[in-house]
Amino acid sequence: MDAAKLVQRASEGDQAAWNAIVDQFNGLLWSVVRAHRLSQSDGAEVVQTAWLRLVENLDRIREPERVGAWLATTTRHECLRFIRRNAREVATSDVDAAGLSNDAPIEGLLSEERDIALWKAFASLGERCQKLLRILMADVPPSYVEVSAALGMPIGAIGPTRQRCLERLRRDPFLEAFRLDHSGAP
Repeated sequence: MDAAKLVQRASEGDQAAWNAIVDQFNGLLWSVVRAHRLSQSDGAEVVQTAWLRLVENLDRIREPERVGAWLATTTRHECLRFIRRNAREVATSDVDAAGLSNDAPIEGLLSEERDIALWKAFASLGERCQKLLRILMADVPPSYVEVSAALGMPIGAIGPTRQRCLERLRRDPFLEAFRLDHSGAP
């Protein structure tokens, strides 16, 4: 069922339609939250608030077929509101090396090293690239309209920007050093 019909049915109290909307767009909301580097608990609060805003405005959405873009924009605004309200810095480290153990199999160690190198390279990208790639990595990739709404980026710039970001990532010295040191690893 298309988004406009789901919105209409959900506004009439159809729980199955509401569940379908949540199933379809929850990953998008979380990708917007991850792009703003909120913690899991802070992100859960923002996502819950975005869903609440949809409930409050369900019968007032002018373009129900674009509910995904509406949700992405609302989530972005809620993220920014949350960050301003809490006025604190969010930790940026995505690397958790605590799981490494001395007796882990070599494949696991190489995989961990690769992941650490990848996250170091990712952290060296600019904020715009990080946000875009985080959103595009969602389990169900959002449409470019939704990405545009979430990041305030023109639709025509998404593909070329994604390509430039991935190219920077490929050329990063962290990953290059890993490839040279571990030529047998991916």
